Amino acid sequence: MEKGWVKIFSSDRPFEAEIVKGMLLDNGIDAILLNRQSSSYTFLLPGQAELYVHETQEETAKSLVHHHNNLPTGDANEVDSK
Repeated sequence: MEKGWVKIFSSDRPFEAEIVKGMLLDNGIDAILLNRQSSSYTFLLPGQAELYVHETQEETAKSLVHHHNNLPTGDANEVDSK
């Protein structure tokens, strides 16, 4: 990977990383997703899906991810506990 890219998010659920990447792209932030899972060992040793953004967009991206992670998911148990 070229210099100047920083990891801002990782998850052991690739679909979650794809959702966050889409949100970043929708907000004009270029994001690269690296899937570090090995299909041979998915059940035993799940890998990480990692999102990288250019360092010039790091602060904005982290803010967006923070706000995204604090949104209710629709799970009644989660909403009640807040």
